[in-house]
Amino acid sequence: MYKAFVARQIRHAFAQMNAGDLTAGVGRMAPDAVYEFAGEHALGGRRHGREVITKGFERMGRLFQDGHFEVRDVIVKGWPWKTRIVTIVDITGSLAGEPYANNMIQVLDMRWARITSIYTLEDTQHLAAELKRAGDRGVYEAVAEPIVG
Repeated sequence: MYKAFVARQIRHAFAQMNAGDLTAGVGRMAPDAVYEFAGEHALGGRRHGREVITKGFERMGRLFQDGHFEVRDVIVKGWPWKTRIVTIVDITGSLAGEPYANNMIQVLDMRWARITSIYTLEDTQHLAAELKRAGDRGVYEAVAEPIVG
């Protein structure tokens, strides 16, 4: 029952993101949460704390218009005091007016209903190439330094 509840909450957070609230999950994070996005690109890096994590999500929203997350699977393991969640997600949208599609795996750790860490892995070569292409078209933020801290 607990695992099904957690999976529903994760799916709901992605539904909120699809509705335009890209920072929907930040309120569920512990104050000292860590978010790490793999890769050397404008969305990559390791962020500590809700404020910096929010800035990363806001950047993603500015870069990817009409982004959509199709959750393929949510796997939940553990109990309320130590929960691990793995999501498999298809991403579509547009970047600098061009279509974008990729796949993502996220690993989330949660303790007592608070997300303590998220690790995001997309096809980083594809994402970095698309961000560079957007930068070449004049979208500075697509090639900006990662938001870290």
